[in-house]
Amino acid sequence: MKNGLKVAALALAIGLTGAASAMAEQVKLGFAAEPYPPFTSLDASGKWVGWEVEFADAICKEAKLDCVITPVAWDGIIPALTSKKIDMIVGSMSITEERMKTIDFSDKYYNTPTGIIGAKDQKFDATPASLAGKIIGVQVATVHADYAKKHFTEAAEIKEYQTQDEANQDLAAGRIDAIQADAIALDAFLKSDAGAACCEAKGNVEDDPAVLGLGVGIGVRKDDGALKEKLNAAIKAIRANGSYDTFSKKYFDFNIYGE
Repeated sequence: MKNGLKVAALALAIGLTGAASAMAEQVKLGFAAEPYPPFTSLDASGKWVGWEVEFADAICKEAKLDCVITPVAWDGIIPALTSKKIDMIVGSMSITEERMKTIDFSDKYYNTPTGIIGAKDQKFDATPASLAGKIIGVQVATVHADYAKKHFTEAAEIKEYQTQDEANQDLAAGRIDAIQADAIALDAFLKSDAGAACCEAKGNVEDDPAVLGLGVGIGVRKDDGALKEKLNAAIKAIRANGSYDTFSKKYFDFNIYGE
């Protein structure tokens, strides 16, 4: 997250430019501490870059928030929010009924399909019948893990990983047969050297909104309605003024917002 964001003490090195206004409200912006390209990743100099970095920057500036970056392990990010270690989550978190039992969300800021990829020399698709006998890798504490357990457990073995990158590596090494994740993140892996060498898209899973949610939103505490209103207004504003489309076109050649 670039302009308008200030690095928290002890946080990972993040490339930021500019400074927030002294009058801006300070909030701790939590995101997963591991790379998730093209949404977040570290460049060669150790700076965080990516679509979600630019989105967070735009939101913080529009809402006049002094956003202090606080990287958190993904499987502990909701407890970090509820215990007030962070004030909001900008981390490709899907809006689901299960999560809304504990936290609240802003309006959605993107929505993309869920895909399956696998080795080029294996022929299967993204259906339970076709995945019978396969080992499917998913990231722990994600909607993809929940979906795989609900729809694929009877047919396939589900293996959970702390990070998506670990699942990607095991697929490339041939230790598992497939991985399930956001289709955009999978596409980024397929464009990498390791992904292009080993794997291909097998299709998108059948939608299940009860598990996969209704898009990605910014996570906030249930009692923080004022912050939620500011974030919703900021999302609406950057959509209306064109800045959302401007930075999105640098990463995607399609409508990431969805309908």
